[in-house]
Amino acid sequence: MNYPLKLSFKLLALASQIYIRDANGQLIGYVKQKLLKLKEDINVFADEQQTQHLYNIKADRVIDFSARYNFSDAQGRSLGSIKRKGMRSIFKANYEIYDERETQVLQIHEENGWVKVIDAVIGELPLIGMFTGYFFNPSYIVERMDNSPVARLKKQPAFFEGVFDLEPLTQIGADEEVRVVLSVLTMTLLERSRG
Repeated sequence: MNYPLKLSFKLLALASQIYIRDANGQLIGYVKQKLLKLKEDINVFADEQQTQHLYNIKADRVIDFSARYNFSDAQGRSLGSIKRKGMRSIFKANYEIYDERETQVLQIHEENGWVKVIDAVIGELPLIGMFTGYFFNPSYIVERMDNSPVARLKKQPAFFEGVFDLEPLTQIGADEEVRVVLSVLTMTLLERSRG
């Protein structure tokens, strides 16, 4: 993939739509989340017209704080999964990433938990809360199990939309790359209410 990848979505849209673009601005992924779904079932397409299905992200249970989101390709082959790390995610976002054999191979954590706290507190203030998305921009590190960094997802300043840049921090294999992109996409959908 041609990095950095840019994930963008409108904060005020009824149904979340995420565009994934490469460094040249080429659309490489599109997600339109369905409204009022109790059990998440997200399809990733190569185009906005939704003609070329690439991946599926499906929750293993109805709305739950610690649901596992399973990844599969267009043929239904398992690619791995992501799961929020329970109570540790209240202060700082923490996610565990598993391969297709359900072995944890990666993890994502927020670099600075205070950004989440400040964003939540100030975001509740009338009028001032509208600007938190421009000033409080969290960043997340994807790491292997030996704590070696793989990639960084950083929110960019923006009004009324979420814009994230994904940069690799080391050499990433093809399977790992797909797992990383699907994981940060899922995490972005789960954390979208912030900033």
